[in-house]
Amino acid sequence: MSRIGKKPIALPSNVTLSVDDQNIVTVKGPKGTLTQVVDPDISVAVEEGQIQVSRPTEQKRHKALHGLYRSLVSNMVVGVSEGFKLNLEVIGVGYKASVANNILELQLGYSHNVYLAVPTEIKVTAVTEKGQNPKVYLEGSDKQLLGDVAAKIRSLRKVEPYKGKGIRFIGEQVRRKAGKSSSKK
Repeated sequence: MSRIGKKPIALPSNVTLSVDDQNIVTVKGPKGTLTQVVDPDISVAVEEGQIQVSRPTEQKRHKALHGLYRSLVSNMVVGVSEGFKLNLEVIGVGYKASVANNILELQLGYSHNVYLAVPTEIKVTAVTEKGQNPKVYLEGSDKQLLGDVAAKIRSLRKVEPYKGKGIRFIGEQVRRKAGKSSSKK
């Protein structure tokens, strides 16, 4: 069996899970509601306060989907109960970040400011403290959407390996390269 798929998911007391006849899983909790369409071959059931995901056969396709949907449902349960957070750091001279009405404004060394509309499901805050790099904090219940937004923000100015300037996750290690070596005559 799939090692991930056969693990039961603990269902917190403040979270409810329902599966309708089209195999759409809906998870409700204090942080919101998430839905996921599950393949018709995979079954999701609640037994004794735990969620069990099961597959009908040992086909390679069923094995792959078994672990996938177990992980997706688990992320939904954690998202509506605790939520997810991602922290980004903007590194570079003159680089700035600010937020107004869920629109992230970034100054990244281009001739213009970059404006990014963040989905309403995600709460975004930008903090600039004196003597430190600007930081962007993302919070939300949908792990996939949060990762997509963070990837979009990072793609606006990728970290370059020579000076380390750009947008990165806090604590992320960037491989640095040596610059040109001067020629000796």
